[in-house]
Amino acid sequence: MENIIVQKATLDNIEQLQQIGRQTFSETFSSGNTEENMKKYLAEGFSFEKLTEELNDKNSEFYFALSETKVIGYLKINFGKSQTELQDDTALEIERIYVLKEFHGKKVGQILYEEAIEIAKQKKSDYVWLGVWEENPRAISFYKKNGFVEFDKHTFRLGDDEQTDIMMKLKLG
Repeated sequence: MENIIVQKATLDNIEQLQQIGRQTFSETFSSGNTEENMKKYLAEGFSFEKLTEELNDKNSEFYFALSETKVIGYLKINFGKSQTELQDDTALEIERIYVLKEFHGKKVGQILYEEAIEIAKQKKSDYVWLGVWEENPRAISFYKKNGFVEFDKHTFRLGDDEQTDIMMKLKLG
C-alpha cells in the first residue's frame, strides 16, 4: 500500500479518534464478545471524556495512519506512569494498533508498528511491551513475526467479561 502517512493526533482530532477507535475495536472484537459488553466498552473506552484525558496526558500519544485524508488506522503508545501495567521508565508500551478491516494485509499495521519502534529508540527505551488478547491469533502472530516474546499474562475487563491478555516484549538495542 503506497502513500500511507503517519500523523500525530491532537485534541482537534478527537472525533476522528473516537470514530476510528470504536469502528476498529468493534470490527476486531465483536464476534468474540456479547453485544452488551461491546456496547459498554465502546461507550466508556471511547467517550469524549476518556479520550480528552488521554490526549492531554503528556505520557500518551496517538498517531493516525492516513490514506490521502482518510484515517484508516491508529496507534496509541504510553510512557512512564501512563503505561497500563509495568510503568517502567525504560520502556514504551504499545497499547493499541488498530487498522480498518478493509486495509488488513496492506502493511498499515506494520507502518504504525515501525513508528512506535522509532519513537521508542528516540526515547532511548530499553524495550517495548504490549498486551494482546489470547483469542487474537492474528495479532499474536504479527508481534511474534516482529520479534516479540511472551513474558506474562494479565486480565483485561470487557464489560462483565474477564479476559486474558498475553504480555509480550521486544528488547531494543
